[in-house]
Amino acid sequence: MIRFLYNLLWPLGLACFLPGYFLKMVRRGGYREKFGQRLGIYDRELRVRLAKQRSTWLHAVSVGEVMIVLKLAQQLRTLKPDLDCVLTTTTTTGFALASKNAPPWIQVLYTPLDFWPVMRRAFFVIRPAKIILVEAEIWPNLAAEAHARRIPLVLVNARLSPRSERRFRRFRFFVAPTFRLLDLVCVQELDDVDRWHRLGVERNRIRHTGSIKYDPADIDRDADVQGTGHLAPVRRVNLERRVLFGGSTHRGEEELLGKVFLRLRQKFPSLCLFIAPRHVERVREIRAQLQALSLQVRLVSEAASQSETNPDCVLLDRTGELQHWYEIATVVFMGKSLTAQGGQNPVEPIIVGKPVIFGPHMENFATLAKTLVSKDGAIQVSDVDSLEQALDKLLRDGQARQRLVQNAREVLNQHRGATARAAALIAELQSKQQQG
Repeated sequence: MIRFLYNLLWPLGLACFLPGYFLKMVRRGGYREKFGQRLGIYDRELRVRLAKQRSTWLHAVSVGEVMIVLKLAQQLRTLKPDLDCVLTTTTTTGFALASKNAPPWIQVLYTPLDFWPVMRRAFFVIRPAKIILVEAEIWPNLAAEAHARRIPLVLVNARLSPRSERRFRRFRFFVAPTFRLLDLVCVQELDDVDRWHRLGVERNRIRHTGSIKYDPADIDRDADVQGTGHLAPVRRVNLERRVLFGGSTHRGEEELLGKVFLRLRQKFPSLCLFIAPRHVERVREIRAQLQALSLQVRLVSEAASQSETNPDCVLLDRTGELQHWYEIATVVFMGKSLTAQGGQNPVEPIIVGKPVIFGPHMENFATLAKTLVSKDGAIQVSDVDSLEQALDKLLRDGQARQRLVQNAREVLNQHRGATARAAALIAELQSKQQQG
C-alpha cells in the first residue's frame, strides 16, 4: 500500500521539485548529455554490451560518494577478478568524475529516476547480480525491485546522524518497510548500529566496518601533486608561500576568508589564499566578492597563461581535483561549517598531512569531528574571530601543525581496513544467497 501511494504521488512530487531540479542542472552544466538514461532510456550499443554480463550495480549520488564506491570496487575486484560493474550517479559533477576515473570494467551511467516504470526498465537493461548503495541513498522502488528479483541489496558506509534519525522516526511507518529490504548495512560508527535498527533494519544485518571514506589504506597520492602535470602552474606560484586553504566552501564563507586573509597578511606578508568552492558554478560570484576586497584573483584554469605570478588568491574552477590540491596548503579550513550547516569531509587534507580547522557546524561528520577535537587532531572554532586566532597560531607554529596532523592520523587509523571489511562482507553475503 505504501509503495502504491508513493508511485501514485510520485508524478505530483516531480512536478513540484522539477523547476528547482532543472535550474540546478542548468547551472552546473552538461545536463543534456545522456539525459535519457535518467528516464531508463539506453542506446542499443549499451543494451547489447550489458546483456552479455551480470553486473554489480554501484550507486553513488555525487563526487564524494563516487570516490568511495570506486575505492570499494577496486577492493571487490581483488576478490573477484572478473567483476563487471555499472556505476550510476545523480549529478553531472559525479558523472564527470566517475567517467574520468572509472576503469574499463565499470560502465558509468546516470541514475534512473525512482519511478516504477523507469526503474523496471533500468533493471531490465542493467541486469544486476547485486546492488551496492552508498551512505544514505535508499529509494523505495529500487529496493522493492531488488527484493522482488532476489538481488542482494547492500548499503555501505551507512551514516545516520541523530538529527536524520529523528526525522526518519517521525515517518517510520513510511520508511521502515524500505529499510527492512536491506540485506546488509555496513555502518561507520558503533552508535549507528542502534540507529539503523530502530528504523527497521534487522540487527543481524548490520555490521560495524568503519568508514571507507576515512580508511587511510590504499589512498593514492597522485604523482602530479608533486609538481608535474596539470597541477604544476599554481604549485610553482605557491611553492615558497604559506597557503591558507578554504576547502569545499559554501556561500558566505569565501568573503569571510578573504577578510581574515587580509588581516593575517599584515603579519605574514607572503601568505596566499586558495579557495576550492563546493560548487564550481559559483566561481564567478566568488571572484567578484574577493575582487571587491581589492584582492588579485586567478582561476586555476588561467594560471598557466597569466603573467601575474603571485596572485593574492587562487580559485579552483575544475571538478574532481580538490584532493590533489590539498598538498599546497599550510592550513586548511573546511567549508560548510561556519555560515552553513553540515560540514565537509576533513579526511582528505589529513591524509596528505595538513592541519584542519572547522566551524561549529559539522553535523554530517559529527562523530569524527568530536573525536578529532577531543584527541587534539583538529581545531573547532565558533566564529570568525576565533577562526582568525586559530589560523594565526598555526601559521606561526610548525610544530603545532605537525602535532595536530599526527593526532588526526591516529584517529583515522581506527578506520583502517574498512574497505576490505565491507568488501569481504559483500562477497560473503552473495555466497550465502547463492547457496540458499
